[in-house]
Amino acid sequence: MEKTKLFMDTVVTIQVVTRKSKNESEAAIERAFEAFRKVEHACSRFSLDSELMEASRQIKIPVPISPFLFEPLKFALEVAKWTKGIFDPAVGKTMEDHGFNQHYLTGETIQSSSSVSATYRDVVLNEQDRTLYLQKPLVIDLGGVAKGFAIDLAAHELKQFEGFVVNAGGDLYAGGVDEKGRKWKIDIQHPEHKEQMIQTVEISNEAVCTSGSYERKSTLKNGVHHIIDPRSKQSPNEWISCSVIAPYAMMADAFSTASFLLGLDRGRTLIEQLDLRGILITSDLQIYRVGGI
Repeated sequence: MEKTKLFMDTVVTIQVVTRKSKNESEAAIERAFEAFRKVEHACSRFSLDSELMEASRQIKIPVPISPFLFEPLKFALEVAKWTKGIFDPAVGKTMEDHGFNQHYLTGETIQSSSSVSATYRDVVLNEQDRTLYLQKPLVIDLGGVAKGFAIDLAAHELKQFEGFVVNAGGDLYAGGVDEKGRKWKIDIQHPEHKEQMIQTVEISNEAVCTSGSYERKSTLKNGVHHIIDPRSKQSPNEWISCSVIAPYAMMADAFSTASFLLGLDRGRTLIEQLDLRGILITSDLQIYRVGGI
């Protein structure tokens, strides 16, 4: 059984392998799609009424937030610390200024009056009372973790099945086994030649997420895509594509972006240090396989 819907500017396809009844299977799939709806409402910076944007309007005030915002923001801040701020969820204002501020459904644009000098250190989470505290006006962007978090929540709803795949625009989690009782075979697409597959990986209960410079480009500034170094306000271009395989989609999502931002040597080193696997392609189309792929 396979169903498709649109969430988070992405076509989300859910496929399940099951002997369960149609009604039972469809109910579980709908719960999985509901996870995407909840995460989008919590984490979107493109909707003024999202939980994230409403909380961001309260400066120097502790704001209670839901788990659908707290958990991905907590992980994003941890990755920011690990990378010494090269991966930074406070980069949202810079992304707005480069034209990444339009809602994919309504076309509405958002332009905040926030500080571009803000960093992740200005975002404080209190785990005890689960509040968000902003030390100055800023725009949080959770594009590096929110989709992966939604995939993981959806996967949790589908774990009852013999096998399933949650695929959100090429970022995916594959659970259990396929129709033939084997690991899922996932093709890694060439970033420039879409008809060419550069690698097939076999996974079960793992995620694959890709960050690349080839999909979303700024219409306001040449050479800038949606992955932006918060220090230089520019897009790194040593990589053209970074695919990471990890136990959870939020990990794969975040570290594919982090490895892209870190560049050639440090990006590969990060994946190795985390004991993950990766397929990374440079701007001159050299392919690096990391972690025994």
